[in-house]
Amino acid sequence: MKATLELNRAGQSLWLDNITRELLTSGTLKRYIEELTVTGLTSNPTIFDHAMKHGAAYDDDIRSLAQQGLADEKLFFELALEDLTRAADLFRPVHDRTAGVDGWVSLEVSPRLAYDTNSTLAEARDLHGRASRPNLFIKIPGTKEGLPAIESAIFAGVPINVTLLFSADQYVAAAEAWLRGIERRIAAGLNPNVTSVASIFLSRWDVAVADKVPAGLRNKLGLAVGRSAYRAYCEQLASARWLRAFNAGARPQRLLFASTGTKDPKASDVLYVEGLVGPYTVNTMPENTLKAFADHGKVGDAIRADGGDSQAVLAEFTKAGVDLAALAAKLQKEGADAFVASWDSLMGVIGSKATALKKAAGAR
Repeated sequence: MKATLELNRAGQSLWLDNITRELLTSGTLKRYIEELTVTGLTSNPTIFDHAMKHGAAYDDDIRSLAQQGLADEKLFFELALEDLTRAADLFRPVHDRTAGVDGWVSLEVSPRLAYDTNSTLAEARDLHGRASRPNLFIKIPGTKEGLPAIESAIFAGVPINVTLLFSADQYVAAAEAWLRGIERRIAAGLNPNVTSVASIFLSRWDVAVADKVPAGLRNKLGLAVGRSAYRAYCEQLASARWLRAFNAGARPQRLLFASTGTKDPKASDVLYVEGLVGPYTVNTMPENTLKAFADHGKVGDAIRADGGDSQAVLAEFTKAGVDLAALAAKLQKEGADAFVASWDSLMGVIGSKATALKKAAGAR
């Protein structure tokens, strides 16, 4: 049995952390769905920046939209919605078969809004409405300013992928924001079944401490953080507060393991997949990690509900001088800043291409 199918049968959804026009037009994404049991997809500004910078697949649409007077963010979201609605349609059979649990794609609001609650909410509602697909998540960062927008978006019925979470504490804060939105819907007599995932980023932890801890702790922090978040996830699912919401018709917000591509060339290229098998969770992985896992991955024991040895391992890092809470905050800010940098680069690429393509069209 292929490892990807085995992972799915272990109760974990395998999503692709990538989107390009070529993936869609070449039939590659369709093949991943059919052959590698891929059941969802995530995107972010860095992925789109790379896709549009290194290729001409978007050029015709950029020229056409620019000639219609669109520019910058408005032009980008037209391109992104075209890709993601096509991807959503490919995953729609999965979405229907799983009664809405799986088969999702994700589009992020402008990362420049990460610290602007009201604008984040307005853009989330607008993008979801324009997509007109039941299986499209809007990604909102789980920053302090993002949490009220998450709650309000859930109350408004917008499915949300909470992104840029880096610790169990940050995950809990995001989960509670989602639940407050659900509870408000219940109180208002609305359908409380508004789907959400909470994405915790892992590999960046190990990059951040690689040269600051003993060799015996290398590449162990990301897994420990993931397992610690899984422990908090299981505790939330068992809480009376969550169970009351479920009894009213809500469905759990799933935990999603993100940033699962191994950065250390000396470590296993499937480190954050094999080590984080958890039922009713998602692992979204880069294309190279997906291929590697399909080729030689192994599905071992699932994470224990108590997080296994995660607390002991985290204590070892604290003993080695790592301030975990401060590092989580730093990683979240750096993640938000990196997406802004990619966003600015993406806007520059679109602007320069639009100018050049319009000029070329006019010269014909």
